[in-house]
Amino acid sequence: MMMENMDGSTIIGYFKGKSILITGSTGFLGKILVEKILRVQPDVNKIYLLVRGVDEPSAKHRVDQEVIGTELFGLLREKYGERYRQFMEEKVIALAGDIIYQNLGLEAPMLEDLAKDIDIIVNIAATTNFYERYDVSLDVNVMGVKHLCLFAKQCAKLKMLMHVSTAFASGDREGLIMERPINLGESLRQGTYLDIDAELRLVRDVKKELTDSDDAQKTERKAMKELGIKRARHFGWSNTYVFTKAMGEMLLGQLRGDMPVVIMRPSIITSLRADPLPGWMQGTRTIDTLIIGYAKQNLSCFLADLSLVMDVIPGDMVVNAMMAAMVAHSEEKGAQVVYHVTSSLRNPATYDVLYQSGRRHFYENPRLGKNGEVIPTKEMYFFNTIARFHLYMIITYKLPLEILHLVNLMLCGVFSRLYNDLNHKYKFVMHLVDVYGPFAFFKGCFDDMNMERLRLTMAMKTPEDQMFNFDPKTIDWDDYFYRVHIPGVLKYVCK
Repeated sequence: MMMENMDGSTIIGYFKGKSILITGSTGFLGKILVEKILRVQPDVNKIYLLVRGVDEPSAKHRVDQEVIGTELFGLLREKYGERYRQFMEEKVIALAGDIIYQNLGLEAPMLEDLAKDIDIIVNIAATTNFYERYDVSLDVNVMGVKHLCLFAKQCAKLKMLMHVSTAFASGDREGLIMERPINLGESLRQGTYLDIDAELRLVRDVKKELTDSDDAQKTERKAMKELGIKRARHFGWSNTYVFTKAMGEMLLGQLRGDMPVVIMRPSIITSLRADPLPGWMQGTRTIDTLIIGYAKQNLSCFLADLSLVMDVIPGDMVVNAMMAAMVAHSEEKGAQVVYHVTSSLRNPATYDVLYQSGRRHFYENPRLGKNGEVIPTKEMYFFNTIARFHLYMIITYKLPLEILHLVNLMLCGVFSRLYNDLNHKYKFVMHLVDVYGPFAFFKGCFDDMNMERLRLTMAMKTPEDQMFNFDPKTIDWDDYFYRVHIPGVLKYVCK
């Protein structure tokens, strides 16, 4: 059973002397987790980071550059000063490997030593591209989970395996979406059964057919991307990413045995709200396209219904919830718990809140051009249905393109280059709408009863307790977007 009472000092104490294996540490969430553990519990035994690299030195170089060398680790650098490097070398071990391989791509002696030492495994590694190649997505998001699960079973003193999925793995549904496991073979489309082995065979067969063609390399990438979207939609998911993450959860459920497993499903993860560096983020989240386009004034319209809720949660809150869940379910034999780390039920934020915060920010802090002149902030037009957006694109871009095409034919191809360039851009925008559209009009609401139960075990009386806050009800969204997130996107993403 889950612990009944927990506070900040319980969580901090738990990690003392523990050895933790983390995959995906070069990503946004991975970095936040590594930094937080090292900052709150310097007496952690070892943090092993599995990163892609040809050998140990190249893996270590990646960790130095992409993890512990980043500005996120500023508080730790200040604390340890000249001893910072030494402290990191004692605590953080870079492993050259990859979850897409059996035994994680590690040599047998290393694997054996690791299996004796590891207390907790946290799998954050994933390819998050909505339009990723199907073969790549299956390798990382599905087979990677299998390989990690098989390794976890070899770990003699393992307390738990935590797997980070996505709230959207449940599919593009309306109404209340429950925190429940996704069962093997489950499909969102009636009358279909999702056979993972059959999907893996399909990819092998399609690749074999392509190998026999003349321009195999050229066509394989496109074919694999299109196959991913096609298969996702066949079974009722909107894109390759959420589809393969759902499959990864299915495999984990099948293979886990009596190993304690916790599945964390965050929604759209946004910049750090509180510590160690408010506003810090890495990479562009779906909602940040709106902020960046508005900042650069190269986006006059956007696909969104401003009244709809966009389920967002700051990255530090996700990590706080992860650490609390690790402690709560440590050594809980046979447990498989699903947590929605989300905000739509307890404290919904609409697209309108983000847009109004953005307008206020840019009116009060106008952008300057190259010569120091003020760039006027323009209003943005929003399309609240995909049909309206399509109509706008046809009238504004497609018809002029067709006229250009006719003129080009009459003038023996004088405008071929211009036409091809504009046509390519038009197709790219329409493709983005096709892939991201379902996300923009998502009408589901994520139930978080399990997460609320976990929150209720937290005391939240001391500053130490506040360090592990993961309650979305404590967020003032307007203030967060205006004062923290939008400045963070401009500083760390629009460099």
